[in-house]
Amino acid sequence: MVHIIRRERFNAAHKLWNPDWSEEENLEVFGGCANPNWHGHNYELFVSIKGPIDPKTGFVVNLKHISSILKTKVIDKLDHKNLNLDVDFLKGKMTSTEVLAVSIWEEIVDDINSLGVQLHSIKVQETENNSVEYFGE
Repeated sequence: MVHIIRRERFNAAHKLWNPDWSEEENLEVFGGCANPNWHGHNYELFVSIKGPIDPKTGFVVNLKHISSILKTKVIDKLDHKNLNLDVDFLKGKMTSTEVLAVSIWEEIVDDINSLGVQLHSIKVQETENNSVEYFGE
């Protein structure tokens, strides 16, 4: 079994806010991430796929297919957008990096797996120091 990893980048704004809490509670829990005027990140997305090497091509999967799926299902929807307001697959969800990673998985898993490989993990790097990795569990 071989793992391949595709990296994509996107820029997006968001706000962490629980509408059931007071402003003080939101600021205490989320700090600057609860800024009423939003804040943004330069995200990196790492999509790990596993499968056997096809002896005819030498590939696990043609990365053009992976790139196309990621572009249409994820990057076009996230890049230079407000995650809280503009992204269909995040409507009504908290826009934490954890939720973002799980939601990206849900958005692409069927398309990736239909290529005869298996989606292994989604890693979303929010900052130089903070990232989340999700394995579909």
